[in-house]
Amino acid sequence: MDLNGKVAFVTGGSGDIGKAIAEALAASGTDVAVSYVGDAGRAGAAVEAVRRAGRQGHAVQLDQRDPKSIDLCVEEVIGHFRRIDILVNNAAWNIGIPFSELDALTPDIWDRILETNLRGPFLLSRAFASELRRHKAGRIINIASLAGLAPGGSSIAYAASKSALIHLTHCLAVALAPDVTVNCIAPGLVEGTRMAERVPEAMKQLARAQTVLGRTGSVDDIAQMAVTYCRADSVTGQTVVVDGGAPIAMR
Repeated sequence: MDLNGKVAFVTGGSGDIGKAIAEALAASGTDVAVSYVGDAGRAGAAVEAVRRAGRQGHAVQLDQRDPKSIDLCVEEVIGHFRRIDILVNNAAWNIGIPFSELDALTPDIWDRILETNLRGPFLLSRAFASELRRHKAGRIINIASLAGLAPGGSSIAYAASKSALIHLTHCLAVALAPDVTVNCIAPGLVEGTRMAERVPEAMKQLARAQTVLGRTGSVDDIAQMAVTYCRADSVTGQTVVVDGGAPIAMR
C-alpha cells in the first residue's frame, strides 16, 4: 500500500514507542493522530514531530478502558481527518509484580491490565472497523510483547494480556479479511525508553546476554516494522519479535 496521504491513529503516542511509530509513518507520507491518557505535553511533542515531517498531526485524549471515551475518540479522529486507514494499538499499562507473589496481583490490578492491554485494542478495532474497511486496504497493528510468547515480563497479568493480544491479532485477521490486514509486533526489552530506564542494569545485562546479537530491540526497528506491515498487501495474522534474537522467541 502506498502510504502517501493515508491517515493513521497511534494509541499511546505520548510514549517512546508510540512517538517513534508516529514519526516513521509521517516520514512515509501518513497523517497521524496520537492518543494520550494524561501526558498532553509528550503527546504534543509527537504531534510536532509529525508536523516537522510535513504531515498533519493531531492529539486526542483517550482512556481505552472506557467505552464512552473510545466512542468520543473515534468521532474526533474521523471528524478531524475525514478517514482512517491505519490503527496502531500501542497503548498499554503494566506494574511490576513478581510471578511468585500471587496475592499481590489483586483483581483490580488484573482487571486494569486486561482492560487496557486487551479489551481496549479490541474495542478500538471494532469501533474503527467500518472505516478501515471502507477503502478495502485498512491496517491494524498490535504492539504485544515477548512476554506474550514466553513466561516473563512485569507480571503474570501483563504476560497473559499480551499473549491474548497476539491471538486477538489472529482472530481479527480472519474477521476483517480481505479488507483489513491485522498484524502484531512483539518487542522484548527496548533500551532507551522510559520503561527500560526503570529496569535494573543487571536485568538489562541479562537480557542482552540472552540474545544472539548481544543487544536488545530498538524503537527504530519497531517503528520501521510497523511501516513495513502497513505497506505489505499480502501479510496478515503475523507476529514479528523485535528483541535482538532471544532463542526463546525463535519459533
